[in-house]
Amino acid sequence: MSSPPVSELNERTREIFRLVVENYLASGQPVGSKTLAGEGALNLSPASIRSVLAELESLGLLAAPHTSAGRMPTETGLRLFVDGMMQVAEPSADERAAIERRLSSPGPIEQALEQVSTMLSDLSGAAGMVLVPRREPRLVQMTLVPLSAERALAILVGEDGQVENRVVALDGPHAAATLERASNYLSARLAGRTLAEAARAMRDEIASGRSQLDEVSRNLVERGLAVWSEDAERRPVLIVRGQANLLDETALGDIERVRSLIDDLENKQSIAGLLDSAREAQATRIFIGSENRLFALSGSSVIASPYRDREGNVVGVLGVIGPTRLNYARVVPMVDFTARSLGKLIG
Repeated sequence: MSSPPVSELNERTREIFRLVVENYLASGQPVGSKTLAGEGALNLSPASIRSVLAELESLGLLAAPHTSAGRMPTETGLRLFVDGMMQVAEPSADERAAIERRLSSPGPIEQALEQVSTMLSDLSGAAGMVLVPRREPRLVQMTLVPLSAERALAILVGEDGQVENRVVALDGPHAAATLERASNYLSARLAGRTLAEAARAMRDEIASGRSQLDEVSRNLVERGLAVWSEDAERRPVLIVRGQANLLDETALGDIERVRSLIDDLENKQSIAGLLDSAREAQATRIFIGSENRLFALSGSSVIASPYRDREGNVVGVLGVIGPTRLNYARVVPMVDFTARSLGKLIG
């Protein structure tokens, strides 16, 4: 159901809707007319408030989980609140200092990314997530070593000293000299380049006939490139911390939803794909419940923001995942500030 624009709700209806959502996000419990009347801000009787609550329910913005219970926002209602009514609260000075302090700890960037995930979890009370950028190492050498008549081992050495091995399928037995010629050709053209850069140059050279390789060696080179190209497109790494935060008292009353959310987090490829879809966003993105089919069962929300290097290129995405009753007004600017701070660290 599509929600009406905020402007179509009169002032009294908007105020009651806002109070229901804010109370629900703070407590996780349905909000009744007596609670709203007792707060004194509305100056309305419980009966008048019940009438407005029923109207909001008919619009699909609120729902009553039980006949005698109060109301809680639907996913449609949460979307209306987030997009049109939410008053964002900037991170406090203490929170900003905590974020910057954790990011300034000495150590490799991988350690900083893990710190970010843990920190987002601690500050939001949800689970923190960081999508690690795809690595495109610059290479120094590639050597093909025979394993059998049908297979060779491609040994790739990066400028950072890391060594990775990949098995290459051969189309028949090859002499050691042929493997050596292919290895020398690859190493000479890989040096100082990412695989994507070297692959383009070598394929152009082979296609134009400028290569000195014979047909057998050329076949080996192309097989080696294919193996490493496939690896260069490997799935990005997803760091998740703070799953235990999802098991609060409210969540334990709906253990099936929590179990479904934990299953979602175990399926890191799907979560990584969702975060990756936020790479092109100009601002923090909010995914609420079944708006994304991944969370159709768990009813979870994700707040995600891309982080950029000093040239403005998106290198990854970070965010939090939790129940739809996340404190959006507090968590959204926190995620955004962390993404900007991480971008400064990466440079």
